[in-house]
Amino acid sequence: MQLEDILTPERCYCKIDGVSKKRILNKISELVSKDIPGLEPTEVFNALLAREQLGTTGLGNGIAIPHCRIAGSEKIVGALVTLDKAIDFDALDGKPVDLLFVLIVPELKTDEHVQTLAGLARLFSDDDFCYTLRHTHDSEDLYNIAITY
Repeated sequence: MQLEDILTPERCYCKIDGVSKKRILNKISELVSKDIPGLEPTEVFNALLAREQLGTTGLGNGIAIPHCRIAGSEKIVGALVTLDKAIDFDALDGKPVDLLFVLIVPELKTDEHVQTLAGLARLFSDDDFCYTLRHTHDSEDLYNIAITY
């Protein structure tokens, strides 16, 4: 999996405010929808929230990979987000989250969805990678680090 296939500089957000899980998912839905024609923020938010209700996407160690499938989506799309302050995300280890990778997948791309999630989980299990992302203060730098790591 190559991050540059699903991530763009316009979908990297560094040190944004996040008050709660629901609010950050709403904010990310709005930001991502601006960059993808035909994708409505409400549709993205509802799909992400529905997925969270099935079980948390908070992996632990301050990392979450919220993801969903959307019928109107044409390709797999990612967004990388660092938060100014960590928030409760119902993570498996109970720790707050400050690093998110949001994944939006076309409804019928089941295999690609699973493969992409597995690749992201491997990447975000690298402590050095996560440390570098957390200590980056510029969205463009965030993108460059993510795609070259």
